Amino acid sequence: MPPEAAEAFPELRAVSIAGQTVFYGAVLDQAHLFGLLARFRRCRLPLAEMRPLATQAP
Repeated sequence: MPPEAAEAFPELRAVSIAGQTVFYGAVLDQAHLFGLLARFRRCRLPLAEMRPLATQAP
């Protein structure tokens, strides 16, 4: 993935795993989620999967 594409997501961390780029980080609310999805579309990045991270028990 071009570095400038990863720069479009400053609130997410990007790591390379098995030849693919994986982004992870906090999604604050539904509006933030829709904004992230719009940026993926604008950057023409295919989104294969999105899932919540496991939370820690209190």
